[in-house]
Amino acid sequence: MTTGWSLYVIILVVLNIVATTWLLWWTARKRKSDGSTAETTGHVWDGDLTEYNKPLPKWWIILFYLTIFYSIGYLAWYPGMGNFAGTSGWSSAKEHDADKADADARLAQAYGKFDGMAIDQIAKDPDALAFGSRLYANHCAMCHGSDARGAKGFPNLTDNDWQWGGSPDEILTTILHGRQAAMPPLEAVLGGDVGVTEVSAYVQSLSGMKTDPALAAAGQARFAVCAACHGPDGKGNPALGAPNLTDDIWLYASDFDTIGTGIRMGRNGMMPAHLPIIGETRTRIAAAYVWSLSHGDKAAATAP
Repeated sequence: MTTGWSLYVIILVVLNIVATTWLLWWTARKRKSDGSTAETTGHVWDGDLTEYNKPLPKWWIILFYLTIFYSIGYLAWYPGMGNFAGTSGWSSAKEHDADKADADARLAQAYGKFDGMAIDQIAKDPDALAFGSRLYANHCAMCHGSDARGAKGFPNLTDNDWQWGGSPDEILTTILHGRQAAMPPLEAVLGGDVGVTEVSAYVQSLSGMKTDPALAAAGQARFAVCAACHGPDGKGNPALGAPNLTDDIWLYASDFDTIGTGIRMGRNGMMPAHLPIIGETRTRIAAAYVWSLSHGDKAAATAP
């Protein structure tokens, strides 16, 4: 807060307190010394109904004065006068930090036994999977779905098809540090719309889909451009995040137009790094839950 705004707030608060105190004093002094309250406003109805101008009862005025004294003490103890920090040194930021430190200590106690443990080992612990399920719901479900089956552009986590590798260490690396996929636009490289059409037909043929044989044959020669990432056989490369094109699992759908759009315009999928968001141990627990979704039987068979 700037000095000008701080002075504005201080002056406003002081004026309110002074005005309230004066109003109470002015109201109280209207009481007559003998305690009577015979002063009227001059309004009379039906001959005997008179409107009096009576001050507040003394006990009520005393209570109001007590609230004023309390407010002065409060403003001296807590910050409420512009940039004045208060004699107690309290601040909402300090209270937040204290609450966070307390919560972190309790979480560390709950999660501490999983520090540095491999995720396939963590997945054997039912408590860890319960923790991981809640972490997944809070941080992953908005993209991969509450059932982890993904959506267009977001991988299904319940099968055995992994764009960046499905080993425990590879899954953990993906969640810890994130991934940035980069499928470049290839229309110009492939010779324009004709080249995109031919390669799209060939890509469809790799997974056994029906397509025009002549177009697929022409696209096979042009596929050399794509083989740098997807491999000459189209089986992909997890080190680059290049998906397998020979199976029936498609991140963006397998129809001719969608494949053509991906080749023509490229794709840019991004998986955010969760290490700075939830820390290493909780990321391990979330990764263990994700690993268990496609390896549940294996984890259960080796669990004590």
